[in-house]
Parts: sequence; structure tokens; C-alpha cells
Amino acid sequence: MRRAIDREGPDRLYVITSGRSRGGDEALDSVTLIVTESEPVSGMQSEHVRILQMCRRPMAVVEIAARLELPVTVVRILLTDLLDAGHITARHPAVADLATASVSPAVLEKVLVALHNL
Repeated sequence: MRRAIDREGPDRLYVITSGRSRGGDEALDSVTLIVTESEPVSGMQSEHVRILQMCRRPMAVVEIAARLELPVTVVRILLTDLLDAGHITARHPAVADLATASVSPAVLEKVLVALHNL
């Protein structure tokens, strides 16, 4: 079974992105969570509307790309458009600071024993 991108070809991707090959916000990585902040407006591109509809709850960039069946690079361009217009917000997942994390020695010992038993 061919994916939608194979059927539509590069011409469709060119139209979707208005010929752009890069989004303005390189901070949108694959796991950045996108949340809709407004309803679609009249005249909005269909892909933008679909993104706003599916991101009423936080959704990762890579998941949006999968559901739209578009390359992540194309989705980043579309998301940058929406972000610049204030239609979405981007939430970057919190990264645990392992240097300051306190883990009890008992837990570490259990992990070590479990790994050793493998």
C-alpha cells in the first residue's frame, strides 16, 4: 500500500509549504507538544485546520506528521505558521536533571540485582 505522500508527490508538498523548505522555528523537535489556542479561521489552509482540530489536546510533532501522512519537515513549517499567528503553543517536554535527582540506594540496588539476573 502506498502512502499518501507517494500519491501526491513533491508538487503537493511544495504547495502546502508555499515553496519553503525550512520552518522559522528550529526549536520544534519531534517530541515538542503542540496545543491549539484558537479555532480555525475562514480561508485557512486545510492542513492548518486539521492541525488545530487534532491538537485540542497536546500532541507531539511526530504524531501530527504521522496522522497527516506528511514529512516532519513539512509539518514543522505548518506549525511555525500557526505558532507565528498565535493559533498554537509549543510545549517542550521537561527534561529530568539526573545530576540532582535523588534516588535511594535501595532502589539502585534492586535495579542492579534485576539487571544482573538478566
